[in-house]
Amino acid sequence: MTFTPYTLDPDLDIQLEREVDVPPALVWKAWTTPDLLTQWFAPKPYETPHCEIDLRPGGIFRTVMRSPEGEEFDGAGCYLEVLPEERLVWTSALAPGYRPQPGEMAFTAIIELQPTASGGTRYRAIAMHQTPEDNKKHADMGFIEGWGAALDQLVALAKTL
Repeated sequence: MTFTPYTLDPDLDIQLEREVDVPPALVWKAWTTPDLLTQWFAPKPYETPHCEIDLRPGGIFRTVMRSPEGEEFDGAGCYLEVLPEERLVWTSALAPGYRPQPGEMAFTAIIELQPTASGGTRYRAIAMHQTPEDNKKHADMGFIEGWGAALDQLVALAKTL
């Protein structure tokens, strides 16, 4: 199995790709179980006090992240594709039921998982943006560092499951 051959646009897309030493089933479970996602989704010292998941195309993917100062960031989007233990795609440009919604820096996220020969997972996360400015803003916010740290937290949690 290979990743979907997306044509990444360096002006619009950011990608994080790594191999982790937990199987795709556990990575998938951590991404799709609200009680687990709240434990790893935000890079420390941020936290995720709330998550809502309706795991189907058109269903809601909502997280609330909280800064160390107590500021909350509520983000809701819509799942576009759900292929168990393989691919998860959602967008912040649409509300549940595919309803367009206004929003700052809307993006589409693609999470892809592949089993490795060693029993781990080849993991790829892509954030696709509408404008180069939004892409740069997301990169400057620390997408690679933040999503990488969150992935480390996911792996540590998955090893306890």
